[in-house]
Amino acid sequence: MAGIGHNRGPGQASGFRAHCWRVARRELLGERLPVEVVRMRVRRARDLGLDYKTYAGVRATTGRDLVAFLYSSNALGVFRPGQPVGARECARIAASGAVPHLGCGPGLAPEALRVQIGAHSVQDLPHFGASWSAMRDRMKAWLRAQGLPGDAVLMIGETEHEREMMAAGGLAGFLAGRRFFAGVADAV
Repeated sequence: MAGIGHNRGPGQASGFRAHCWRVARRELLGERLPVEVVRMRVRRARDLGLDYKTYAGVRATTGRDLVAFLYSSNALGVFRPGQPVGARECARIAASGAVPHLGCGPGLAPEALRVQIGAHSVQDLPHFGASWSAMRDRMKAWLRAQGLPGDAVLMIGETEHEREMMAAGGLAGFLAGRRFFAGVADAV
């Protein structure tokens, strides 16, 4: 038990842990990554369907590899019930090495869309105008239910509201669907 005056050290969410990780990494690998590590990451970026700059940026920000993509129905170009997902979008999702998940907007048939893209789960996205805490709680509950760390999930979306969901849920980043499905990936 800590005595009077002891602040129990840095908390789990502090920047101190991130600082220690960066220092330890620099001491282990040096200032520059070995060429073998860069080659491995280039292959991983290609497997995920991302360009290296996007992948490396997300990886440097989170310190973690991406394992899943959360596709919004807006990014898939589906806006009406019964509307199919385009063949180009389905092919791009199937070619990606990330586990697909679906974030479905209101009024759509989520199960039909899930089957079309081969998603492992469906999440009803928070409605427009939802509070930050409501978005956070919904996204965190979905992540827990899937057993996913938020910083290993990249959101493929289209709207500013979806970008807010990504931030509220603590996801790794946001990538515009039109750019992802066009094959040009610049994460923001």
